[in-house]
Amino acid sequence: MSQTFRFSAVRTEAIALWRLAWPMLVGQLATVGMAVADVAMTGHASAEDLAAVSLGASIWAIVIVTVMGVMMAINAVVAHEIGAGELGRIPHVVRQALWKSLGVGLVACVLINVATLVFDHLFLDAEVRDKASMFVHVISIGLPPFAAYRALYGYSTSLHQTKPIMVIALGALLFNIFINWLLIYGHWGLPKLGGVGCAVATGIGLWLMLGAILFWIRRAPAYRTTYPFSHWEGPNWNEIGSMLKMGLPIGITYFAEVSAFSMVGLLVARFGVVTMSAHQIALNFASLVFMVPMSFGIGLITRVGQTLGEGDAARARFIAWVGIGMSLACALASATFIALFRQQIAAAYTSDPAVQALAEHLLLFAALFQLSDATQVAASCAIRGYKVTRPPMLIHIFAFWGFSLPLGCVLGLAPAWLSWAPAVPMAATGFWIGLVTGLTIAAVLLVWFLNRLSLRQIHVMRTALPMAA
Repeated sequence: MSQTFRFSAVRTEAIALWRLAWPMLVGQLATVGMAVADVAMTGHASAEDLAAVSLGASIWAIVIVTVMGVMMAINAVVAHEIGAGELGRIPHVVRQALWKSLGVGLVACVLINVATLVFDHLFLDAEVRDKASMFVHVISIGLPPFAAYRALYGYSTSLHQTKPIMVIALGALLFNIFINWLLIYGHWGLPKLGGVGCAVATGIGLWLMLGAILFWIRRAPAYRTTYPFSHWEGPNWNEIGSMLKMGLPIGITYFAEVSAFSMVGLLVARFGVVTMSAHQIALNFASLVFMVPMSFGIGLITRVGQTLGEGDAARARFIAWVGIGMSLACALASATFIALFRQQIAAAYTSDPAVQALAEHLLLFAALFQLSDATQVAASCAIRGYKVTRPPMLIHIFAFWGFSLPLGCVLGLAPAWLSWAPAVPMAATGFWIGLVTGLTIAAVLLVWFLNRLSLRQIHVMRTALPMAA
C-alpha cells in the first residue's frame, strides 16, 4: 500500500513538473536553436566564417548566460510570494526586476565589446579575428532587451504561464533562420555578410522577443491579478540590491561553467580552424540537448519555491528528487542518441570531412557527460528554489576553474615543464576530458549539498511549528 502511494505521488509530481516544463523546453530549444542555426548555416558559407562565429559565440555565450543567471532571482522571489499568498507584492517585484535588468543589460553590453580585445592575443588569422570581433559588436545590441526579457520570463514562468515563452521563442527561431538565410548568403539583393549576418538576425530578434512578451502580458487575462504596469514606479535600491544579492551568485555560477567551456574554445584556437570548428559543433549540439534538464531545473525553482512558501519543506524535498530523477532519465536517452547518431549530427553541421571526423569524436564526450550535466543543473536549480545561491556558486567555481580547466590545459596543451603531462598534447580531446571530470565533480557535490539543505529545512520548519502554536 505504501509503495503504491509513493508511486502515485511520484507520478503526480512528475506530471505536474512536465506540464510546467514542456513549454519552457520547447522555448529553450527554440532559443538555443537560434545558435544552432547560426553555426550550421555559417558552416556552409566558409570555414573562416564558421571559425569566426565559433569564437564570437564563445564570448557571447559567457555573457548572455551570465545575464540570464543574474536575472533568475525573480523566479524564486515570485514563486515564494505565490506560495505564501502575497500576490499584491508581485507587481512591485517585477517593476524592480526591470530596473535591475536595465543596469545589467547595459553593463553586459559594455563588457562584451571590451572582451573582443582577447582576440588580438590569440593565434588567429586576421580575417577570422576581424569577423569574430564584428560578430560580437553587432550582436551586443541584443543584451539590454534580453535582460528585460529574462525578468519577464521569470515572472511569467512563476505564474505557471509558460506557453507564451514557447510561442515567442518559436517565432524568434523562424525569424532568425529567415534573416540568416538572407544575410549570410546575400539573397534578395542584400549584402552577403557571412557570420556577421547571424549577429544582425539575433540582435534584432531579441528586441522583437521583448516586444512580444510585453504585448502578451498586456493582453492575457492570466496576468491581470499581478499586472506590473498599472503605474510608474522608480527604482527601489534596497529591493534591487536584494535581488542582486541573490542573482549575482547565480550569474557567477553560470559564468564559471560556461566560461570554462568557452575558454576551451579560445584555447583550442591555436590548433587551427578544423579543431575550432569541430569543438564548436560538439559544444553547440550538447547545449541543445542540455535544454531538456535545464527546463526541468527552471520548473523546479517554481515548484520548490512555491511549496516552501506554503511551509511544506518535506514536500519540497520530495519535489526536488523527482525533478532530478526526471532529468537523469532524459539524459540517459540523449546520451544514447548522441552516441548512436554522432556521424549524422556532424554531417548536419558541416560538409568539411576533416571537421566532421573530429566533431564525431568529440560528440562521444558530449554523450558521456549528459548524466552528470543533467544532475548538476537539476540539483542547483532545486537549491535556488530554497533561495540559496552562494554554495552552488562556490561548487561550480571549484569544479570548473579549480579542476576542470587546469586538467584540460595539462592534457590538451601538455606543458613541457610539468612532469606528469602527456608527451604529446591531446588538443581538444584533453580539454573535453577535463570538462567531463568537472561536471561530474559538480554533480556529486551539489547533490550532497541539496540533501543536507533539504533535511535542515525540514528540521527548521518542524521546530518552528510548536513555537508558532
